[in-house]
Amino acid sequence: MSKKTIAKKIAFVISFLIFSLLANACFSVSSQDDKNSNKTSNQTSKNYGEPKVIGKISTDEIKEGSGLVASKCSENVFWTHNDSGDDAYVFALDDKGEKRATYKVKGAKNIDWEDIAETKGESGECFLYIGDFGNNARVRTEHTIYKVKEPTEFSKDSSRKNPQTTEDAEAIKFSYPDIRHDAETLLVHPQTKDIYVITKRLTGAAGVYKLKANYDKSAVNKLEKITDLSVPAVPEGFLTGGDISPDGKRVVICDYFFAYEFSLPDNAKNFDDIWKEKPVKIELGTREQGEAVAYSTNGNSIFATSENKNSPLIEVKRK
Repeated sequence: MSKKTIAKKIAFVISFLIFSLLANACFSVSSQDDKNSNKTSNQTSKNYGEPKVIGKISTDEIKEGSGLVASKCSENVFWTHNDSGDDAYVFALDDKGEKRATYKVKGAKNIDWEDIAETKGESGECFLYIGDFGNNARVRTEHTIYKVKEPTEFSKDSSRKNPQTTEDAEAIKFSYPDIRHDAETLLVHPQTKDIYVITKRLTGAAGVYKLKANYDKSAVNKLEKITDLSVPAVPEGFLTGGDISPDGKRVVICDYFFAYEFSLPDNAKNFDDIWKEKPVKIELGTREQGEAVAYSTNGNSIFATSENKNSPLIEVKRK
């Protein structure tokens, strides 16, 4: 277990105790009065079945899997990556958790990779987005999301010592409009290609920040804050991963224990209306340190893993 993982767990335990004693402490800077802030619900979703372990990530190369996304260009393929402490590698897995390939992301650097997303363009090409925005110590003022064309060739013989190589990655630079944040959740809308970063807070609500698809490729982009966001948990903003459904009508976000799904109203004209909705809780089964969740390519299942080595690959099917 890495020093960072130990530090995360210690920080979580300490913050949980403080939060339980002090509730919404005065040092929280999050605005609970934001007019767009959602109201949480303890309701458990009736739309999903029981979580089932369908495989295990057995490769020694993935020691702190911190993101997960289902490929939209290769059937039964998932992409994941390690947290900080690794180089710029992404790993292709099959639907049993077995490694299919190791890729070095050309032109990228892993300072603190926390989540991964994917979109499919009109041309049929798929692109991976990798969020290098972990900031536990709140020292970083600028962050990067790497966008790279998804590879479609897989060699089981590839490894960290002898990896396959992606095409050149585009570095999307950004900063927050307010204070320095830590974040572990990256979402990219499948139709608009707008990018969302959801912060991770030990006290108070998380923040939803947006970068429109027409971002400046040569500058440090300033994110737009959309709203505060809470889930029915303590802490309420300790969010560690997420995904948008392929139809763009649902969002799933997780913490260490559960997933929480937001659904867009049928009459909504703006995707950002989804953040006003009450989330429903989804059982994900046993995860030692849950930091990754993703929809299937058809949106009919949710998949989850843990950050620790030899993590189970869990599926929860939609009824």
